[in-house]
Amino acid sequence: MKLPIATNRTITRRLLALLAHFKGEFAFVIAIQLVMAAAAVVTPWVIGATFDAVAAGKGGDVVRWYVGVLAAAVVLQSLTAWLADYKARVLGQKVFNLLRVQLVETITHLPLSVVEAAGTGDLLGRTTADVNRVEFFIRSGLSRLMVVSIQVIATVVAAFLVAPAVGIVVVVSFIPLAIVLRKYLRRTVAGYLASSALMAEFSGDITETVEQSATVDALRMKRARMGRFMVLLEESWNNERYTSWMRVIYVASTVMVLCAPMILAVLWGAWMVGLGLATVGAVTSVALYAQQLRWPLDEFGWWIDELQFASVALARIFGVGEVAPDRVATASAPDADDVVIEDVSFSYRDGRPVLRNVSLDIRPGERLAIVGPSGAGKSTLGRLIAGVNAPGSGSITVGGVEVTRIVEKELHSTCALVTQENHVFAGTIADNLRFAKAAATDVELQRALEIVDAGWVALLPDGLETKVGSGQKDLTPSQAQQLALARIVLLDPSIVILDEATSLLDPTAARSAEQAMNRVLDGRTVISIAHRLYTAYDADRVAVMVNGQVRELGSHEELVATGGEYASLWHAWQQD
Repeated sequence: MKLPIATNRTITRRLLALLAHFKGEFAFVIAIQLVMAAAAVVTPWVIGATFDAVAAGKGGDVVRWYVGVLAAAVVLQSLTAWLADYKARVLGQKVFNLLRVQLVETITHLPLSVVEAAGTGDLLGRTTADVNRVEFFIRSGLSRLMVVSIQVIATVVAAFLVAPAVGIVVVVSFIPLAIVLRKYLRRTVAGYLASSALMAEFSGDITETVEQSATVDALRMKRARMGRFMVLLEESWNNERYTSWMRVIYVASTVMVLCAPMILAVLWGAWMVGLGLATVGAVTSVALYAQQLRWPLDEFGWWIDELQFASVALARIFGVGEVAPDRVATASAPDADDVVIEDVSFSYRDGRPVLRNVSLDIRPGERLAIVGPSGAGKSTLGRLIAGVNAPGSGSITVGGVEVTRIVEKELHSTCALVTQENHVFAGTIADNLRFAKAAATDVELQRALEIVDAGWVALLPDGLETKVGSGQKDLTPSQAQQLALARIVLLDPSIVILDEATSLLDPTAARSAEQAMNRVLDGRTVISIAHRLYTAYDADRVAVMVNGQVRELGSHEELVATGGEYASLWHAWQQD
């Protein structure tokens, strides 16, 4: 599954919505740029008017007045150009900052089932390479594109007003430019989309290979992974070669089109002068306007090319917001803590069921251990109870409320899923803890750390303000686990699902972590997906899952006495 790609209409609507947040500043930038463009078109008009004044035998006072007007226009143009560029860049920074904030907000509320189905590369590419692509355009290109667009429009209007009979040539010359631009866009947008998709896929494959390097080595997958990389590189090379040729053709065509207006203005203007329909000064002004158009149009063409990169990136970024919710959440937090699973079936892929008609009643405050061989569906059932995925059929309720109908914020404070992988975010220890409770005081944070035996935090020189994560202090797996447990204390959920939460720790650290868990979990409904069977031994009841079904259910003593699946697992684990 790939995340959606936004349409051009959506891109336009979202960009306008971004600019609407700063409509006052945007209007000011446009006004300054209009003044600058008006000052820029004065120069050709003054030069043409001076020619006509000299030809008409007017005195030096008129010429000196024109020179004064020209000097004032140049000064005004310089000042407004600097101010317009400065204000436009500041506006671009603000727009880009708001775009990043909205993107992060959207990503953090994406359904986890959709994120996992999309894969690592797609989302990683949209939040890194695509953001980098659009950053340059919004910060610099947006301002320059506004400047040159207004300058081109003002110049064309001025050329037509000075001498309509000659200026019409400048207006008509935009027709071939529009044709060249249209053909270029039709041929390259698909190429740029493919380029972004390939880059995202390549980044995802690299990330997954590095993170799972031990598995790659163990299964001798080096050649297969390298073959995959080479295929992606070859596809990227072919795509880049195609888009590069399109840019070469576009630039060459643009150069020819941009030279035409000036030549035509001179030739057509000379004929109009001969017919007495235009003056030499007017033709000179129009020719200068045509010459003046070359540089803004050339820059405009360059930014149009950058705009294609940016629009493709924006289509992918805004596409994240087009993801449809995987459930309709309308209910508030339930009043009770009982969990009822009725005839639940689920599959990640059609025709490959992971759970088959699972039914369980979990009482409030009960500790239930779910055990079974790998691939039995234990983790999947835990994810469904936590609301990560919705059941394919059947229902899961907490306190009589369907899990998938509980609003996101309430769901997180009702059912918390703790897995074996606990992410440490870049920032301080306090920042990591306040993800669970933003308004928590330092006293609350310290209390949570004490409950999980994380006394090592107090021994650090900076205590709670110690920076951890990327490039900062490294935490051991057991310390990262303690931070995760401290978050649970702060979050204070009524139901906790432990998905082999200590399986990555060594036995001594695991047992210590589980003792800390016992303090955290006291009084809560606990569902433990057990890897080490002493967790099952401590539980009130044990559910044995095999091939996506609950085969046995009862206390440890009952199941051992029965001599079934659990008894076999228990005896084998004791021997190990």
